Amino acid sequence: MLRPLDLVVLLKLSLEEERPPYLQLAHDLHLYPSEVYASVKRTRASQLLQGAEMGDRLNRSAFLEFLLHGVRYAFPPVRGTLTRGIPTAYAAPPLNLSIAPGADPPPVWPLSTGTVRGLSFSPLHKNAPRAALADPRLYELLALVDALRDGRARERALAASELTKRIGKGDRGASKSRTS
Repeated sequence: MLRPLDLVVLLKLSLEEERPPYLQLAHDLHLYPSEVYASVKRTRASQLLQGAEMGDRLNRSAFLEFLLHGVRYAFPPVRGTLTRGIPTAYAAPPLNLSIAPGADPPPVWPLSTGTVRGLSFSPLHKNAPRAALADPRLYELLALVDALRDGRARERALAASELTKRIGKGDRGASKSRTS
């Protein structure tokens, strides 16, 4: 059975040419190596990763299908009260360039060092916001997935299109060219 953490690991792997060692993944995602190992094992059993131990390859089409059609139902977010945090979903890049902010407070991952005040929105994993701060490309993918988890129709459509470009075609440098 997949856990939300597994999606964080798979999103990180979607940015890599080949699977890095467990220790490196754990460091990048602020996890224990045993958590990463268990996650890889679960995703292999779910056929979202294929291949032998270090030769694992992300099954991009299956992963994208799960994100587009299942994540909203399998891992719905928990919304909370006003808090300080990091913007996500439509309020974070890249969707914040296409969607104008409304009068409502934006969704944020709660984090004491966050700079935006908004409505609490549960991340896929408690350490995902820290990992996102260290990796802008991962941040964008996590925010796009959050838009799928709880966005309005337009937000979901834009997120689906962007995720298809980034994950479906294996374009690991999609946002590199935009930020350079």
